[in-house]
This record gives sequence, structure tokens and C-alpha cells, in this order.
Amino acid sequence: MANHKSSFKRIRQTATRRLHNRYYAKTMRNAVRKLRAMTDATEAQALLPKVQKMLDKLAKRNIIHKNKAANLKSSVQLHVNALSK
Repeated sequence: MANHKSSFKRIRQTATRRLHNRYYAKTMRNAVRKLRAMTDATEAQALLPKVQKMLDKLAKRNIIHKNKAANLKSSVQLHVNALSK
């Protein structure tokens, strides 16, 4: 267990940040899932920029890795392009 006042504070901060990061990571996963499940090209085209923006922000804040964000953006873009054909 923690022995210093600062380590108690660090534990509180870590728990708060973890909850914050988990919320945004889960929100991102749901948005990607929703986009991949779409079959209407116009709806998918409308949602795509929002999902890409979300992925970029999470990568910038180190909630997800930048390569993971790039891979997700690429796969989602391929799905939307396939719907458009």
C-alpha cells in the first residue's frame, strides 16, 4: 500500500485518468462498429469524418496507438468505398 501522501494522490489521479480513457476508447470502438455495420453509403459517408476525427484525437492524446488509429481509419475507409460502388 502507499506510504506517502503524493502516492495516494497519484493513485487517485491514475484511477480518474483510467476511467476517462476507457470511456473514450469504448466510445471510439462503438463508433467504428456502427460505421462497419452500415449498409447505406450516404449515411456512412456522413459518419466517416466524425469517426476519423475521433481516431486522430485519441491517437494524439495517447489513448490509442497512432498505428492502430491509422489501421482503423484505413479499414473503415475501405468499407465506405466498397459501399459507394
